[in-house]
Amino acid sequence: MATPTQVAAPSMSDALARMWTKFLPEIENRMALLEAASAELRAGALTDAVREAGHAAAHKLAGVLGTFGLPRGTELARMAELLLAEDVPASATTELEGWLAELKILIDGRK
Repeated sequence: MATPTQVAAPSMSDALARMWTKFLPEIENRMALLEAASAELRAGALTDAVREAGHAAAHKLAGVLGTFGLPRGTELARMAELLLAEDVPASATTELEGWLAELKILIDGRK
């Protein structure tokens, strides 16, 4: 029987990697909600329901990405959250798309 000192404890990075794998589908779903909001904004037809879903998704991403070593992802998600908190001017399309593109690169790079 192994003693406690003989059993290697999983490292924090191993635990975070397992958590990332577990939560990645949720993270990708939240990105899809943000991309849907961005697409509707680009088309000039952003509905309140999609804006609110994007806002909630951005809020949740902002809360979790820093945990996984993506503080810039938290910043980008927070900016999207603030933008989607209320009526969004069509002129914000390019800005939102830029944030989401960078966010996608960060998330894909963490996979």
